[in-house]
Amino acid sequence: MAATNAKIWQRMLALPVLFVSLVTTCAYSAVLPQDRSDAMYHSYSGDGVTIDGPSVLLRKKIGNKVSLSANYYVDTISGASIDVRAQASEYREERTETTVGADFLHNKTLMNVSYTNSSENDFEANSYHLSFSQDFFGDLTTLALSYSRGEDEIRRRGDESFLEEATRQKFGFGLTQVVTKNLIVGFNAENISDEGYLNNPYRAIRYIDSDSARGFSFTTEVYPNTRVSNAFSLNGNYYLPYRASIYGDVRYYSDTWGVSATNVKLGYVHTFGKAWIVDAHVRLYQQDQADFYQDIFNRADEFTFMARDKELSTYSGVAAGVGVTYEWAFSPDSYVEKSTFNLEYDYMQFDYDNFRDATAGGEVGEEALFGFSANVIRAYVSIWY
Repeated sequence: MAATNAKIWQRMLALPVLFVSLVTTCAYSAVLPQDRSDAMYHSYSGDGVTIDGPSVLLRKKIGNKVSLSANYYVDTISGASIDVRAQASEYREERTETTVGADFLHNKTLMNVSYTNSSENDFEANSYHLSFSQDFFGDLTTLALSYSRGEDEIRRRGDESFLEEATRQKFGFGLTQVVTKNLIVGFNAENISDEGYLNNPYRAIRYIDSDSARGFSFTTEVYPNTRVSNAFSLNGNYYLPYRASIYGDVRYYSDTWGVSATNVKLGYVHTFGKAWIVDAHVRLYQQDQADFYQDIFNRADEFTFMARDKELSTYSGVAAGVGVTYEWAFSPDSYVEKSTFNLEYDYMQFDYDNFRDATAGGEVGEEALFGFSANVIRAYVSIWY
């Protein structure tokens, strides 16, 4: 399964809108997406893990009512995070993700359907997405509804007999309002329900063991087989009179495992001349632990459910980044309308309140608290035609 660090940085950083729009409906007005092609390279480096690879998006209208899209995304993962370093050696794997979708426009209603397959050597996921958006009140208000379903198959390297399954469902609701000529605000809510095998087959808890030279041993984690989560967010974008804007987003998350989290983002966009756009932003993340999480347990079977996944611990993170876009237009007679080159960089720092570095040595249960930094780079070219 993909490195857990990837999940952390994807929580804090949204992929460029051009890629995300494949599977979500952005609700400002009922207009088909423009014809375009995009090619992106992404890179993540942090906590001993490197994740990089390309992504390609193609989108084409058929008449004035239908738009088709396809996206191919690759993650090459190498190294070993702190979870793996405490138990095993480094590894290397590749995840490929393919999405095909279609948008349908009827009057002021926009419908999106898509299918995504994500595949690794020990993990296979298929997901289906359906969404609707409808404009009201002179196109100043947009209501969006969405439903997604995922079906996962989980395997374990080196164990041909291991096969588990999980299903996931997500319901989404969004409301976007043009308040003034300068201000747009939005509210989003989502409910996610997961059922089946929900933990990582390679992850383990550690427990006190006086017979071990280290003073502790590892055994497999045990998770509940159901999880229900809810998330709510408020966002806004205010356009300034000098070709710039400020934007913000606040998101709250909670689930039946006891995890609660708050995510806050604030950004500023400024244009320079006719071709340059600069986006500077900062994002803060804070999370409280799951009910059944502990860094170390007293014995292997102390509780019914036990986890030591650092993503289920109490921790905080901060990310700061900048993005630069250069746009150039072509002649009116050209098949290509315009193109942009985009470069984004984010620096992230995570600090854990109750997850300790078991490789650091020292008294058992009193090792140094863990923390790490990471760098994320994304470069992509977009062409409209």
